[in-house]
Amino acid sequence: MRVPEIFSRQMISALTLALAMGNLAAAAQPVSQAYEPHVGQEGKDVVWVPTPQALVDKMLDMAKVTANDYVIDLGSGDGRTVITAAKRGVRAHGIEYNPDMVELAKRNAAQAGVSDKATFAKADLFESDFSKATVLTLFLLPEINVKLRPKILGLRPGTRVVSNSFDMEEWKPDQTATASQDCNKWCEAYLWIVPAKVQGMWKLADGELTLKQSFQTISGTLKTARGIAEISNGKLNGEQISFQAGAIRFAGRVRGNAIEGKTHAGAPWKATRANN
Repeated sequence: MRVPEIFSRQMISALTLALAMGNLAAAAQPVSQAYEPHVGQEGKDVVWVPTPQALVDKMLDMAKVTANDYVIDLGSGDGRTVITAAKRGVRAHGIEYNPDMVELAKRNAAQAGVSDKATFAKADLFESDFSKATVLTLFLLPEINVKLRPKILGLRPGTRVVSNSFDMEEWKPDQTATASQDCNKWCEAYLWIVPAKVQGMWKLADGELTLKQSFQTISGTLKTARGIAEISNGKLNGEQISFQAGAIRFAGRVRGNAIEGKTHAGAPWKATRANN
């Protein structure tokens, strides 16, 4: 019995020493730190600067976001815009190129308890499909906005687009607002409503409507048996169209290749896009 007892004590001592050495080795390893972005850090297209929370709220208010919307944020960073929308009961998605930022945003969404409504993807915004958005938010440079503009104008008419601080050059915003409280920098927002495409010739029962379009502004002529009238005060608000021809004011809704509406006197009118 003597030999086994000594052997057992040696085994215990060896095991104790091994555990102690393992603990020392583990203590010597650097502790993994959670990723923390810093303002001004380089990104693929722009440096990262967080949108002030007050402006995030203002942007979503300008877009009149409801639970029926689908918000997509281009360059979503730490996820604050997506998460704020999700807290309002809205489905929201962030597109971000930096994978560390994507994971940070996911963690932030989980902490906020909105992971079921707030999603994020590591992707290039120029190669991403955001056609299902009803609200598009962005904080990018003007040249990036302009580069994205053709794709944005191809979204469904009525889609709301809100930008932090930077415009779309000659595509003038439909609305501008400033977050005056709890915001010291980057406090201005621009809103655009994607207009329907109406440029061209349209046939009416008693005439011909020729429209020229510059984003949400329209001009042209209305030709009837009574003569030709220049169009004035022409405006598009998504699918909604309004203009004046002579003494008559027209309002209507664009549905693809047809426009239906009423004049200011209540008379119905309809136009169908002419074949090119």
